[in-house]
Amino acid sequence: MTERTTRAAFRRAVILGAVLAVCSSRAQASGAPIPHGTLELIAEKEWIAAGHPFNVALRFELEKGWHVYWVNPGDSGEPPRVTWNLPAGIKAGAIEWPAPQRLGTPTIADYGYEDAVTLIIPMRADATLSSQNPAQIAANVKVLVCREMCIPGKAQVSLALPVKSQPPPANSQSTHFFTEARKAWPRTALASWKFSISQTNDSFVLTANLGRKITDAMFFPLGESQVSNAAPQTLVPTATGFTLTLRKSEQLLKPIARLKGVLVLSGEQPYSIDVPIGKSTEASAKGSG
Repeated sequence: MTERTTRAAFRRAVILGAVLAVCSSRAQASGAPIPHGTLELIAEKEWIAAGHPFNVALRFELEKGWHVYWVNPGDSGEPPRVTWNLPAGIKAGAIEWPAPQRLGTPTIADYGYEDAVTLIIPMRADATLSSQNPAQIAANVKVLVCREMCIPGKAQVSLALPVKSQPPPANSQSTHFFTEARKAWPRTALASWKFSISQTNDSFVLTANLGRKITDAMFFPLGESQVSNAAPQTLVPTATGFTLTLRKSEQLLKPIARLKGVLVLSGEQPYSIDVPIGKSTEASAKGSG
Protein backbone atom coordinates (compact mmCIF):
# COMPACT_ATOMS: atom_id res chain seq x y z
CA MET A 1 0.00 0.00 0.00
CA THR A 2 1.48 3.38 -1.00
CA GLU A 3 1.58 6.35 1.34
CA ARG A 4 -0.89 8.20 -0.91
CA THR A 5 -3.36 5.32 -0.66
CA THR A 6 -2.82 5.22 3.09
CA ARG A 7 -3.68 8.90 3.42
CA ALA A 8 -6.87 8.44 1.36
CA ALA A 9 -7.94 5.53 3.55
CA PHE A 10 -7.20 7.63 6.61
CA ARG A 11 -9.47 10.44 5.41
CA ARG A 12 -12.30 7.94 4.91
CA ALA A 13 -11.74 6.64 8.44
CA VAL A 14 -11.91 10.18 9.83
CA ILE A 15 -15.21 10.80 8.07
CA LEU A 16 -16.59 7.59 9.53
CA GLY A 17 -15.19 8.49 12.92
CA ALA A 18 -16.87 11.91 12.83
CA VAL A 19 -20.22 10.21 12.41
CA LEU A 20 -19.45 8.06 15.45
CA ALA A 21 -18.02 10.85 17.57
CA VAL A 22 -21.05 10.74 19.82
CA CYS A 23 -19.91 7.36 21.14
CA SER A 24 -19.51 7.14 24.89
CA SER A 25 -16.24 8.39 26.40
CA ARG A 26 -14.58 7.60 29.69
CA ALA A 27 -15.24 10.91 31.45
CA GLN A 28 -13.67 11.95 34.71
CA ALA A 29 -14.69 14.83 36.92
CA SER A 30 -11.20 16.36 36.67
CA GLY A 31 -10.94 16.25 32.86
CA ALA A 32 -12.88 17.31 29.79
CA PRO A 33 -14.26 14.37 27.77
CA ILE A 34 -12.72 13.53 24.41
CA PRO A 35 -13.48 10.43 22.30
CA HIS A 36 -12.42 7.40 24.37
CA GLY A 37 -10.63 9.45 26.98
CA THR A 38 -10.25 12.67 28.90
CA LEU A 39 -8.10 15.79 28.59
CA GLU A 40 -6.98 18.04 31.42
CA LEU A 41 -4.88 21.22 31.58
CA ILE A 42 -2.54 21.00 34.57
CA ALA A 43 0.14 23.22 36.12
CA GLU A 44 3.48 22.18 37.54
CA LYS A 45 3.52 24.86 40.26
CA GLU A 46 0.94 26.23 42.67
CA TRP A 47 1.13 29.75 41.27
CA ILE A 48 2.87 31.98 38.72
CA ALA A 49 5.87 34.10 39.70
CA ALA A 50 5.68 37.31 37.65
CA GLY A 51 8.70 37.73 35.39
CA HIS A 52 9.58 34.03 35.39
CA PRO A 53 8.89 31.04 33.15
CA PHE A 54 6.47 28.32 34.21
CA ASN A 55 5.02 25.15 32.73
CA VAL A 56 1.55 23.81 32.06
CA ALA A 57 0.67 20.56 30.33
CA LEU A 58 -2.07 18.83 28.39
CA ARG A 59 -2.69 15.51 30.11
CA PHE A 60 -4.38 12.91 27.87
CA GLU A 61 -5.78 9.75 29.45
CA LEU A 62 -7.14 7.21 26.97
CA GLU A 63 -9.01 3.94 27.02
CA LYS A 64 -6.89 0.86 26.43
CA GLY A 65 -5.77 0.47 22.80
CA TRP A 66 -6.59 4.06 21.74
CA HIS A 67 -3.90 6.56 20.85
CA VAL A 68 -3.15 10.17 19.94
CA TYR A 69 -0.34 11.33 17.67
CA TRP A 70 3.19 12.74 17.80
CA VAL A 71 4.19 15.93 15.96
CA ASN A 72 4.99 13.69 12.94
CA PRO A 73 1.98 11.34 12.96
CA GLY A 74 3.45 8.88 10.47
CA ASP A 75 1.35 7.35 7.71
CA SER A 76 -1.96 8.67 9.03
CA GLY A 77 -3.39 10.90 11.69
CA GLU A 78 -2.88 14.41 12.98
CA PRO A 79 -1.16 15.68 16.13
CA PRO A 80 -3.19 17.61 18.71
CA ARG A 81 -3.76 21.25 17.70
CA VAL A 82 -3.96 23.91 20.40
CA THR A 83 -5.33 27.46 20.30
CA TRP A 84 -4.51 29.41 23.45
CA ASN A 85 -6.62 32.05 25.19
CA LEU A 86 -4.19 33.80 27.51
CA PRO A 87 -4.26 36.98 29.58
CA ALA A 88 -2.05 39.90 28.61
CA GLY A 89 1.48 39.31 29.85
CA ILE A 90 1.56 35.53 29.36
CA LYS A 91 2.94 33.86 26.24
CA ALA A 92 2.88 30.18 25.31
CA GLY A 93 5.82 28.30 23.80
CA ALA A 94 5.81 25.21 21.60
CA ILE A 95 4.78 21.77 22.83
CA GLU A 96 7.64 19.67 24.21
CA TRP A 97 7.02 16.29 22.57
CA PRO A 98 8.08 13.07 24.34
CA ALA A 99 9.54 10.36 22.14
CA PRO A 100 6.69 8.45 20.49
CA GLN A 101 5.85 4.78 20.10
CA ARG A 102 5.62 3.05 16.73
CA LEU A 103 2.01 2.02 16.23
CA GLY A 104 0.07 0.37 13.44
CA THR A 105 0.63 -2.69 11.24
CA PRO A 106 3.47 -4.06 9.08
CA THR A 107 2.15 -1.97 6.15
CA ILE A 108 1.03 1.20 7.99
CA ALA A 109 3.10 2.82 10.73
CA ASP A 110 1.97 5.70 12.92
CA TYR A 111 3.84 7.57 15.64
CA GLY A 112 2.00 8.41 18.82
CA TYR A 113 1.06 7.63 22.39
CA GLU A 114 -1.21 4.96 23.88
CA ASP A 115 -2.96 4.95 27.28
CA ALA A 116 -1.72 8.33 28.55
CA VAL A 117 0.65 11.14 27.66
CA THR A 118 1.61 14.51 29.17
CA LEU A 119 2.49 17.25 26.67
CA ILE A 120 4.36 20.03 28.46
CA ILE A 121 4.07 23.61 27.21
CA PRO A 122 6.52 26.24 28.50
CA MET A 123 4.99 29.62 29.37
CA ARG A 124 6.48 33.02 30.07
CA ALA A 125 5.01 35.58 32.46
CA ASP A 126 5.95 39.24 32.09
CA ALA A 127 7.27 41.06 35.14
CA THR A 128 4.32 43.44 34.83
CA LEU A 129 1.74 40.65 35.19
CA SER A 130 -0.89 41.81 37.66
CA SER A 131 -1.31 39.92 40.91
CA GLN A 132 -4.76 41.35 41.64
CA ASN A 133 -6.61 38.42 40.05
CA PRO A 134 -5.72 34.82 39.18
CA ALA A 135 -4.45 34.33 35.63
CA GLN A 136 -7.00 32.46 33.53
CA ILE A 137 -5.22 30.10 31.11
CA ALA A 138 -7.44 28.37 28.57
CA ALA A 139 -6.90 26.17 25.54
CA ASN A 140 -9.10 24.97 22.70
CA VAL A 141 -7.77 21.59 21.63
CA LYS A 142 -8.54 19.59 18.50
CA VAL A 143 -7.48 15.97 18.76
CA LEU A 144 -7.72 12.79 16.74
CA VAL A 145 -8.11 9.59 18.77
CA CYS A 146 -7.56 6.32 16.88
CA ARG A 147 -7.61 2.56 17.13
CA GLU A 148 -9.15 0.66 14.19
CA MET A 149 -10.92 3.90 13.32
CA CYS A 150 -10.15 7.56 13.99
CA ILE A 151 -12.53 9.86 15.84
CA PRO A 152 -11.97 13.63 15.86
CA GLY A 153 -12.72 15.47 19.07
CA LYS A 154 -12.63 18.92 20.59
CA ALA A 155 -12.18 20.05 24.17
CA GLN A 156 -11.97 23.34 26.01
CA VAL A 157 -9.77 23.15 29.09
CA SER A 158 -8.67 25.86 31.48
CA LEU A 159 -7.14 26.61 34.85
CA ALA A 160 -6.72 29.65 37.09
CA LEU A 161 -3.36 30.32 38.73
CA PRO A 162 -2.62 33.02 41.34
CA VAL A 163 0.16 35.48 40.53
CA LYS A 164 2.69 36.19 43.30
CA SER A 165 6.19 37.60 43.62
CA GLN A 166 7.76 34.73 45.56
CA PRO A 167 8.90 31.40 44.04
CA PRO A 168 6.02 28.91 43.80
CA PRO A 169 6.04 25.42 45.34
CA ALA A 170 5.36 22.32 43.28
CA ASN A 171 1.78 21.28 42.73
CA SER A 172 1.61 18.01 44.65
CA GLN A 173 -1.26 16.69 42.53
CA SER A 174 0.47 17.06 39.17
CA THR A 175 4.25 17.30 39.61
CA HIS A 176 4.73 13.55 39.03
CA PHE A 177 3.16 13.85 35.57
CA PHE A 178 5.80 16.43 34.60
CA THR A 179 8.60 14.31 36.05
CA GLU A 180 7.52 11.23 34.08
CA ALA A 181 7.06 13.24 30.86
CA ARG A 182 10.60 14.61 31.03
CA LYS A 183 12.01 11.09 31.23
CA ALA A 184 10.72 10.54 27.68
CA TRP A 185 12.01 13.86 26.31
CA PRO A 186 14.76 13.52 23.72
CA ARG A 187 18.01 14.92 25.08
CA THR A 188 20.97 16.26 23.13
CA ALA A 189 23.37 13.58 21.91
CA LEU A 190 26.78 13.53 23.62
CA ALA A 191 29.40 15.83 22.08
CA SER A 192 31.76 12.85 21.66
CA TRP A 193 29.27 10.95 19.51
CA LYS A 194 29.68 11.18 15.75
CA PHE A 195 26.90 10.77 13.19
CA SER A 196 26.89 10.80 9.42
CA ILE A 197 24.32 10.00 6.73
CA SER A 198 25.04 8.69 3.26
CA GLN A 199 22.34 7.91 0.76
CA THR A 200 21.48 5.71 -2.17
CA ASN A 201 18.65 6.23 -4.63
CA ASP A 202 16.13 4.64 -2.26
CA SER A 203 17.65 4.81 1.25
CA PHE A 204 19.42 6.88 3.87
CA VAL A 205 22.19 5.13 5.80
CA LEU A 206 22.76 6.55 9.28
CA THR A 207 26.20 5.71 10.73
CA ALA A 208 26.78 6.30 14.44
CA ASN A 209 30.06 6.18 16.35
CA LEU A 210 29.16 6.16 20.05
CA GLY A 211 32.27 4.43 21.37
CA ARG A 212 30.36 1.23 22.12
CA LYS A 213 28.45 -1.49 20.31
CA ILE A 214 24.71 -0.88 19.83
CA THR A 215 22.38 -3.79 19.10
CA ASP A 216 18.97 -2.09 19.22
CA ALA A 217 18.05 1.33 17.81
CA MET A 218 15.09 3.02 16.14
CA PHE A 219 14.85 6.39 14.42
CA PHE A 220 11.70 8.56 14.38
CA PRO A 221 11.90 11.24 11.65
CA LEU A 222 10.77 14.70 12.69
CA GLY A 223 9.71 15.69 9.17
CA GLU A 224 6.86 14.00 7.35
CA SER A 225 7.29 12.25 3.98
CA GLN A 226 11.06 11.82 4.28
CA VAL A 227 11.42 8.26 5.55
CA SER A 228 9.11 5.34 4.78
CA ASN A 229 7.45 4.85 8.15
CA ALA A 230 6.35 1.24 7.65
CA ALA A 231 9.57 -0.03 6.06
CA PRO A 232 11.89 -2.07 8.30
CA GLN A 233 14.86 -0.18 9.72
CA THR A 234 17.88 -2.40 9.11
CA LEU A 235 20.37 -2.23 11.97
CA VAL A 236 23.95 -3.49 11.64
CA PRO A 237 25.92 -3.28 14.91
CA THR A 238 29.57 -2.20 14.73
CA ALA A 239 32.33 -2.25 17.33
CA THR A 240 31.75 1.44 18.11
CA GLY A 241 28.09 1.92 17.24
CA PHE A 242 25.87 0.91 14.34
CA THR A 243 24.59 1.63 10.86
CA LEU A 244 20.85 2.01 10.34
CA THR A 245 19.33 1.86 6.85
CA LEU A 246 16.15 3.91 6.41
CA ARG A 247 14.13 3.55 3.24
CA LYS A 248 13.16 6.86 1.64
CA SER A 249 9.52 7.84 1.43
CA GLU A 250 7.82 7.53 -1.95
CA GLN A 251 6.62 11.11 -1.38
CA LEU A 252 10.15 12.49 -1.01
CA LEU A 253 10.36 14.22 -4.38
CA LYS A 254 13.14 16.74 -3.67
CA PRO A 255 16.52 16.27 -1.99
CA ILE A 256 16.79 17.29 1.66
CA ALA A 257 19.94 18.65 3.26
CA ARG A 258 19.52 17.26 6.78
CA LEU A 259 17.66 14.53 8.59
CA LYS A 260 16.25 15.46 11.98
CA GLY A 261 14.55 13.19 14.44
CA VAL A 262 14.60 11.16 17.61
CA LEU A 263 16.96 8.24 18.12
CA VAL A 264 15.83 5.62 20.62
CA LEU A 265 18.42 3.21 22.02
CA SER A 266 17.17 0.29 24.08
CA GLY A 267 17.05 1.05 27.81
CA GLU A 268 18.14 4.70 27.46
CA GLN A 269 16.53 8.12 27.41
CA PRO A 270 15.92 9.09 23.75
CA TYR A 271 18.23 11.45 21.88
CA SER A 272 17.54 14.29 19.45
CA ILE A 273 19.78 14.27 16.38
CA ASP A 274 20.19 16.56 13.37
CA VAL A 275 22.57 15.14 10.76
CA PRO A 276 23.62 16.55 7.35
CA ILE A 277 23.07 14.22 4.42
CA GLY A 278 25.97 13.37 2.15
CA LYS A 279 25.86 12.96 -1.60
CA SER A 280 24.35 9.86 -3.13
CA THR A 281 26.86 7.01 -3.05
CA GLU A 282 25.28 5.46 -6.16
CA ALA A 283 25.66 8.69 -8.10
CA SER A 284 29.27 9.01 -6.94
CA ALA A 285 30.05 5.47 -8.00
CA LYS A 286 28.62 6.06 -11.47
CA GLY A 287 30.52 9.33 -11.81
CA SER A 288 33.83 7.75 -10.87
CA GLY A 289 33.60 5.33 -13.77
